[in-house]
Amino acid sequence: MHLVHVLVVGAGQMGGGIAQVVATSGRRVSLHDTAPGAIERGLQTMRRSLEKLEEKGGADPDEVLARVEPVADLAAADLLIEAVVEDFDVKADVFRSADETLPPGAILASNTSSIPITSLAAATKRPAQVIGMHFFNPVPVLKLVEVVRGLESSDETAAAIVALAEELGKTPAEARDLPGFVSNRILMPFINEAAYALLEGVTEPEAIDTIAKLGFAHPMGPLALADLIGLDTCVAIMEVLHEGLGDQKYAPCPLLRQYVQAGRLGRKSGRGFYAYD
Repeated sequence: MHLVHVLVVGAGQMGGGIAQVVATSGRRVSLHDTAPGAIERGLQTMRRSLEKLEEKGGADPDEVLARVEPVADLAAADLLIEAVVEDFDVKADVFRSADETLPPGAILASNTSSIPITSLAAATKRPAQVIGMHFFNPVPVLKLVEVVRGLESSDETAAAIVALAEELGKTPAEARDLPGFVSNRILMPFINEAAYALLEGVTEPEAIDTIAKLGFAHPMGPLALADLIGLDTCVAIMEVLHEGLGDQKYAPCPLLRQYVQAGRLGRKSGRGFYAYD
């Protein structure tokens, strides 16, 4: 299956990063986002990223960006990669619209980090061609792609997405369609426990992250990582885990909820566990 034209829906940090790596591979990208100014911001972020990579021998930014076309509506393509907010209703609307717009043979993939692929597939008339393609932030740098097969995802669909991930320079790893898949089922309790340690006054944020970095050889501590992911996204994932698995250990720490209520969402809002310029 030749996936040469990709429709990316969502131009935020994940969608923009996905569009960048797909375009860098030589493929045509249609980039769609309904939020005012989102595509312009996404293209600016892509250019900065590409310029940094060019200094290390990467592709010419102008050549890559020439393959990214902003579109006001969903475009017919070989593959949809959805990267909108981590909300089932919003994602399901995208899948319903894409199912009506994309040709019958097209694959519909979601970058969701926790929402069941089977539920998204049920919003379409092509469940065999619906799959999870979960990239990691920052997309141009991190190599992993979690490939999540829904209940009815076909072998052909899975093989095509695994092959695409490899062609993008990524390492695919398959996971079953259970809440949080593998990555966030492990990661979110780690972040949550770090938030509890802060809430209970065990120590300060810097110490928590230093202990994780130096003690566990992690490149980034859990609180800084939560800021990078977005605290609202972390809470949304934890709520899916809590509801789907029925275990209280996945319920978001009250401090996380409080920060989200206060608009302290991490890097994207300028403040989370840390302050950012």
